[in-house]
Amino acid sequence: MAIKFGRPLEPKVRVVPVKSEARAKEAPALDLTTRPRRNRRTDWARRLVREHVLTPDDLIWPVFLTDGAGKVPVESMPGVERLSLDEVVRAAERAVHLSIPVIALFPYTDPALRDADGSEALNAENLVCRAIRAIKARVPDVGILCDVALDPYTSHGHDGLLRDGVILNDETVAVLVEQALVQAEAGCDIIAPSDMMDGRVGAIRTALDANGYTDVQIMAYTAKYASAFYGPFRDAVGSSVTLTGDKRTYQMDPGNCDEALREAELDIAEGADMIMVKPGLPYLDVLSRIKDEFGMPTFAYQVSGEYSMIMAAAQNGWLDGEKAMMESLIAFKRAGADGVLTYFAPRAAEKLNKQS
Repeated sequence: MAIKFGRPLEPKVRVVPVKSEARAKEAPALDLTTRPRRNRRTDWARRLVREHVLTPDDLIWPVFLTDGAGKVPVESMPGVERLSLDEVVRAAERAVHLSIPVIALFPYTDPALRDADGSEALNAENLVCRAIRAIKARVPDVGILCDVALDPYTSHGHDGLLRDGVILNDETVAVLVEQALVQAEAGCDIIAPSDMMDGRVGAIRTALDANGYTDVQIMAYTAKYASAFYGPFRDAVGSSVTLTGDKRTYQMDPGNCDEALREAELDIAEGADMIMVKPGLPYLDVLSRIKDEFGMPTFAYQVSGEYSMIMAAAQNGWLDGEKAMMESLIAFKRAGADGVLTYFAPRAAEKLNKQS
């Protein structure tokens, strides 16, 4: 399904008639030494002094997987589909063609394979591992990022092990370590723990190194907030119908910012190569503070709800979707992001490549 952007509605502007052309000529010339508009007067001047630039190198493309054949539309994410193994290989080829450096894999797991412990996450023949091998066999030069969390695999929809209504931390970390090793063995380049369990980055780094995967990188979901913007993603991976309760005991409180700095400091000390803030636009202040404080490669995730809001408004003709897409993406760069995970990645890359 192609992404379609609606035509923006014409704004209602009150037109005030100009009584005389002489009126403008009579205005006294301002005695200004500095006129900032000089640098905005032409396209070439604006490009010359632009402070932040977005390129395809800044994009990570999240892709949803499904068993079977073909593509399955995600209704709450217009233009986004779950892809079969054949289709995800084609997506990887497209990513290389567009100079998108990394694709991120997220599975829709058959409900029959979900259980309370998320055991399918440890299956070396699960959908993610098969996709990794298929992509690497055909498109070895694209980077592959894999989510490490149990929510696509659990019958209760949580990121960790649930016992008597409580998400267990240390027991969950032990399972996440095994999940990370299974993905690394399949050929994953970047392990991205999104679960927000305490100590998981250090445990995963230790296990990767001990098993010979010293070159596998870790991008930690450092500041992942308990957000209302994840709804369409949960539809895409099938956890929206299984989730019991909420995730506030392990994902961060939206009112906190200093806590994100503490989380970043811990993840860096435990061996994270890159860190991430999620969601994106509602947390640009958090992104900026983390980048300023630590100077680490720092990423933002423009999550499903952010994407779907822009798409819905564009399809209803309420805004110019393409301009809103690009404006939202440059906002991440302006706030300090080194890159962005975004469902707009292929569309934005196509536009950027045409401009270059």
